[in-house]
Amino acid sequence: MPALKPTTFEADVVWLGRVANSKENLSAVPVPSLDLALGGGAGEFHSGITRPSCVRVKALYERGTEIMNVRQLSVLSQEELDMIAKEMGLEAVDPAWVGASLVVKGIPDFTHVPPNARLQGPDGVTITVDMENRPCVLPGRVIEGAHPGFGPKFKTAATGKRGVTAWVERAGTLSVGDTMRLFVPDQPVWSHLERARKS
Repeated sequence: MPALKPTTFEADVVWLGRVANSKENLSAVPVPSLDLALGGGAGEFHSGITRPSCVRVKALYERGTEIMNVRQLSVLSQEELDMIAKEMGLEAVDPAWVGASLVVKGIPDFTHVPPNARLQGPDGVTITVDMENRPCVLPGRVIEGAHPGFGPKFKTAATGKRGVTAWVERAGTLSVGDTMRLFVPDQPVWSHLERARKS
């Protein structure tokens, strides 16, 4: 029996980008298409089959421990970027400022799609959602450079709307204008999730 359920939800690819070195500058450079290999995007700072662990998994590993790289891509929704901009008092939040790899449009409450959901493109390229991407101060620094006084507002405005991190399950190419189909795990939410979060 299939464990992943196809849905009627589709995501239009409205923006693609590449981050060369987020240690120096989180900003992404917009590109018309992305060649995605199993290790991630070509020329992308976050690509690779493995990566050094970071603060996201500090409860598991000492920082810098080599682990599988399930944080190859940063995926956001246009709808949530618009909400972030409104809350910050900006006309728009440029995806480049937040180091986006991919911006999609059409899936409601995108940041909270379940972990292990898949988005599949026209040529079969498939990315797997790792988890919610929690907002941090790095995008705020880039925004501050473009709009002085607004950078510190990002972290609060982006809470619950920062999108997800993801990794490439099947290689292929994504282009602006492509449509991706959402697949979700066909299983109920674990009944002890709230208890586990509080322990």
